[in-house]
Amino acid sequence: MKKICLVVGTRPEIIKMAPLIRVFEKNDINYFVLHTGQHYNYEMDKKFFEELELTRPKYNIEAGNLEYRKQIGKMVKNIQEIYAKERVTHVIVEGDTNSVLAGALAANKFGICLIHLEAGLRSHDLTMPEERNRILTDHISDIFFVPTQDAYDNLVDENVDKEKIYLTGNTIVDAVYQNIKLAQKTSNILKEFNLEKNDYILITAHRPENVDNINRFSKILEGFDAVSKLDNHDLIYPIHPRSLINLKKFEIERPKKVRFIDPVGYLDFLNLIENSKLIITDSGGVQEEACTMGVPCVTIRDNTERPETIRCGANVLAGVDPEKIRLYSQKMMSNKKSWENPFGNGKSAEKILSIINKL
Repeated sequence: MKKICLVVGTRPEIIKMAPLIRVFEKNDINYFVLHTGQHYNYEMDKKFFEELELTRPKYNIEAGNLEYRKQIGKMVKNIQEIYAKERVTHVIVEGDTNSVLAGALAANKFGICLIHLEAGLRSHDLTMPEERNRILTDHISDIFFVPTQDAYDNLVDENVDKEKIYLTGNTIVDAVYQNIKLAQKTSNILKEFNLEKNDYILITAHRPENVDNINRFSKILEGFDAVSKLDNHDLIYPIHPRSLINLKKFEIERPKKVRFIDPVGYLDFLNLIENSKLIITDSGGVQEEACTMGVPCVTIRDNTERPETIRCGANVLAGVDPEKIRLYSQKMMSNKKSWENPFGNGKSAEKILSIINKL
């Protein structure tokens, strides 16, 4: 019999694994969830499980808040012990985090069938830890579930066997479709912050290459300030703990018209996305969510592993130049908000389960 381990370590992984967990539960699949604790505030992750009404992980190895080499080392050692104890036959990892690489390395060590969900993404920037993680994971995986044709083509270009690649769409679409109605009913975030639909801009910035670099982080905040002067829209920034620490450490002046708020739950965040006029972000997952929900996006990065969002007109790369951030924000807010979602129809988890059952 199959025994499947789903490895997660960060909130985006939990969100994208949630639709798969639901179909596993519905179909009595023999599985369990292993949480690496990569996000050092595990309490925040527990809220995600509660909000999404998911069973808590069977294991949490608490490997967060360690430097890269120590984190990977602790994860691999502890994950191997759990695989052996549980006699795991299949491992599913999602995305490109340290948890993904560690889960993959441990599976490879024991010859366990490794399935990579959201395989094949490429930014073509090897300075990104995520790019290295996803490439290494792909080249030790056995089965590849890719979200788009671009991702499929990337793997074929790297000589991955086509027979092992399955185009499934992205489970982020499933997650949005499953949870947006619940968010509309239960979230009071707009009322809490006195916000009106299409009258505010949602912003996020948390990637280490942005917020750990005083020069880049300062430019990003200058860009936010420039956007705030375009009109009377509020700029709402649910600030990540990492970003807040660096904001204080670098003593960067906060833009006056940017409202810094504490991190919010998933349903509140979905509600903020759906009702915003524009999103400015450095998050890969938020690029996908914005595209799925029909909200224009400006990405404050030099590259993206989601080029489909740019081609369909939902997204644009601005880098961290303040003037580009302002100009592209103005442009995207004035564009027509309609495009075909390249990430699927919201039935990716069902398709993935069907393929797994045939393995």
